Formats: sequence, C-alpha cells, structure tokens
Amino acid sequence: MPVQSVEVRLGSPMPPFELKDPEGKTYRSDALYGPKGLLVIFTCNHCPYAQAVWPRTIRLAGYARELGINTVGINPNIHPDYPEDAPEVMKERIKSWGITFPYLIDESQEIAKAFDAQCTPDIYLFDADKKLVYHGRVDDHWQDESKVTKEELKEAITNLAAGRPITGTQFPSMGCSIKWRR
Repeated sequence: MPVQSVEVRLGSPMPPFELKDPEGKTYRSDALYGPKGLLVIFTCNHCPYAQAVWPRTIRLAGYARELGINTVGINPNIHPDYPEDAPEVMKERIKSWGITFPYLIDESQEIAKAFDAQCTPDIYLFDADKKLVYHGRVDDHWQDESKVTKEELKEAITNLAAGRPITGTQFPSMGCSIKWRR
C-alpha cells in the first residue's frame, strides 16, 4: 500500500542537517546549496517507486545544476530489515545508476523526521533563502515515464531558476513508507 507525502507549508525553512555519505564524507546542508536553491530527495534503493523515478531524478539533478540548483539524496531507510538500503549497497547504486549528487545516510532518521518526510521518494525544493517552494511528485506518472504528460518538478525547478512563481497546486509524492525504527 503506497504512502503519500504530507502537506508541508510552503515558505517553511529548511531544517539544517549534517550527514555522511557511504564513504564517510560529511556534508552540511548550508554547503550543499546552489546559487538558486537546493533539491532534497528522501529516497532509497529498494522501493519500486523510488527505483522507477531514480533515472528521472538523476537527469533532473543535472538539469537543475545547470540552472544553479544543487541536489542531495537522503536515505532514511538504514534498517536491519532492509539490507538493500545499507550504505554498502548505496555505494554500488551510486556507481551503477550514475548518481551525480551526494547520496547521504540518515541513520538516526532525525533528518527525515525534521522534514516530516513520509515516503520514498519524498521531494522538497528550497529557494536560495532556504524556504520551501515545492513539495510534491516528480511528474504525473511514476510507473511509466513514457506516459508522463506533466513534469511538475521540472517546471518548479525551471520557474525557481527563472524567478517566476511556482504553482501552489502541488500533488503529493507517493511511494513506500519510510522504514521507521521502533
């Protein structure tokens, strides 16, 4: 049963964070920002919803980078019951999928909680002032890219970079629930 992202008030400040990648390198949220903003994606390796949109999010990250918006992926599913999401597997996915942005480990799950993330993927776009401008889905057909008719995340990235308003009508992202530890 898929889970949807919950509504987070647009204009909310980005919760600051400091997380490591699977190689042990530490990243601070303030240093991840591009001149125009930061795209934050809570995601993982095993979820079919996340897997379906990984190629699109990798391409969108390249597009966003050209426009001055950086991207970071955060894996909150570091859980003994989900070995496919372990840091060692993240290293493999970074190479095999060609992930070109930091893919970080939220082992404590505190950052996912601070963002109110619910599912993988759960997508947040922040402007240069670290305010939320988009929290929604990648596009209108997670399962089959050939059936996409509306690329909401790309539109939000384009508008943010151009200084144009971003639509207030945002559809929730949908995916597997974050595998919360008890």
